[in-house]
Amino acid sequence: MFYLDPTYMLFALPAMILVIYAQYKVRSTYGKYSRVRSHSGMTGAEAARVLIPANGLSVRTEVVRGNLTDHYDPRKKVMRISEGTARNPSVASISIVAHELGHALQDKTNYPLLRLRSGIVPIVNVSSWVGYVLFLLGVVLRAMGLVWLGVILFSAGAVFALLTLPVELDASKRALGMLQANGLVTAQETGGVKAVLSAASFTYVAALAQTVSQLLYFIFVAVGMGGSRRRR
Repeated sequence: MFYLDPTYMLFALPAMILVIYAQYKVRSTYGKYSRVRSHSGMTGAEAARVLIPANGLSVRTEVVRGNLTDHYDPRKKVMRISEGTARNPSVASISIVAHELGHALQDKTNYPLLRLRSGIVPIVNVSSWVGYVLFLLGVVLRAMGLVWLGVILFSAGAVFALLTLPVELDASKRALGMLQANGLVTAQETGGVKAVLSAASFTYVAALAQTVSQLLYFIFVAVGMGGSRRRR
């Protein structure tokens, strides 16, 4: 129903454009630097085998299908490396691996924001969906209590997105430091590493903007409903 409301598009369209641009930026930057061979000649998997012991990490690695499916699982202490990253000896591959190991290093050092983000994941998974449903029911039934309860629960997603951004930026900072400290990048390659890490981080900025725009629209509707009821 919201997509039929022109006001919704005023809130959502800028964030949608930002998301599309962020996806384009990641794909184009990854595509560019996946074709730039690293001076070390290391693939992503080989870089992981160097960086894990060098940073005192107890992390297993697994190769998973696809491209850009790389992620670190703090529960199982596993870094999953996509096939494209694992086998490609490129600046993009070692940058992505180092970023995920940045999360592993955060895990090892009990980085507070990572702990907080991981702790609220189950809450966010439930509350965001329930909040959306309650908000929709409240609008249909004209029940302000349900509307505001939906807004409050849905806002957990915005909190999660807000926490994610500094976590990702910190992981990228650690990634660059690891690569430089272990001699896996030259001064000339540093610009490429930063470009890859920056493009990846921008996707989280876009995700935050999208979640916040949705939340602001919900608040706009709730305030409007409340005002119309008072005028009766």
